[in-house]
Amino acid sequence: MCGRFVQYEGMAIYIEELNPQIELFSGYDAEPINRFNIAPTTRVQVLHSKEDGLHIDAVRWGWAPFWAKGKRPDPINARVETVATGKFFKQLWPNGRAIVPSEGWYEWVKDPDDPKKKQPYFIRLKSRRPMFFGALAEVHSGLEPHEGDGFVIITAASDQGMVDIHDRRPLVLTPEHANEWLDPDIAPTRAEEIARELCQPTEEFEWFPVSKTVGNVRNQGPKLIELDRSDII
Repeated sequence: MCGRFVQYEGMAIYIEELNPQIELFSGYDAEPINRFNIAPTTRVQVLHSKEDGLHIDAVRWGWAPFWAKGKRPDPINARVETVATGKFFKQLWPNGRAIVPSEGWYEWVKDPDDPKKKQPYFIRLKSRRPMFFGALAEVHSGLEPHEGDGFVIITAASDQGMVDIHDRRPLVLTPEHANEWLDPDIAPTRAEEIARELCQPTEEFEWFPVSKTVGNVRNQGPKLIELDRSDII
């Protein structure tokens, strides 16, 4: 998974898709977030659970344990194959489970005749409904951001036709499995099962080329996710 995705619906839309029964978020409106080009290190709306229930917080995209800080840029993704067993994310697994709502993400494909040229693609659900990335997050309570806060999106291996776009993709969960993922009482074995086996299948997605202007993080707006035939390799 490359490091760009979108989050443009209003939070009330995500909550309605995730679980219409969540009364906690009745105060959230449908005012669009309108972020069409989210890059690493920026703060993103993330859903996570605490002792008193579900919370929504703006959290920095990227995370590393304290002992790895400053050695390299904070990772933005975590491989599903090792996230539950590796040392790096031990602090977050399994109790740091979180969900990042989105409408899709971007991948860049190299031109087979000129590797220096890359064509961006936008990937979304065929239904065009919101999707939910499985994530891990560290979030501290308080009015000011905590320097240790951050999140990573879990990625799985691509399969079938999506391999032509990229060999990795985010762990996209259905609303049912996203709710289960957020349940603080879920067994670690079940959380690992969801991560390893319940990513939405490739046939649920569609992808198409978009303008190369998405390569500049300053560019925003819905035109970034429109089909751009002029840039097809």
